[in-house]
Amino acid sequence: MCDSCGRTGPARHCERPRRTPPVATLIPEFSRITRRAIRDLRGQPGGPDPVAIVRRFLWFLPLTDDEARAVALRLR
Repeated sequence: MCDSCGRTGPARHCERPRRTPPVATLIPEFSRITRRAIRDLRGQPGGPDPVAIVRRFLWFLPLTDDEARAVALRLR
């Protein structure tokens, strides 16, 4: 079955363009809002640390603490 049009049969014959995978579309948006959250919450009394923020927004990725820390540093 074709993911683009829903017709049965080989997808290579579909005239519609292929859809972008959902995760590939959402990663830039998650990065933007994660960066904004890190900047807004940094230094707030009782607020989460940047690693916790990354883990909250990117919960669907199996990140280790070191990977989440690297992402947080990259998004600052």
